[in-house]
Amino acid sequence: MAEKKKPLPKGRRPAPGPGKRYFLATMGDELIKHLKQAAIADDKSASQCLEEAAQQWLERRVGGRKD
Repeated sequence: MAEKKKPLPKGRRPAPGPGKRYFLATMGDELIKHLKQAAIADDKSASQCLEEAAQQWLERRVGGRKD
């Protein structure tokens, strides 16, 4: 029998998972709207899209070097 998950207290988010942390960023309303729409179209979360974009930007910035 499946174990019931306890609901989180109001205002709490589930832990993001091993090796992940929450990161707050401020962006324009329209950019967020388009990001979410594109993420849905690609069957991804907005967080996944932002993580990929940040990784690609960092790789270009340091000339392809991965740390």
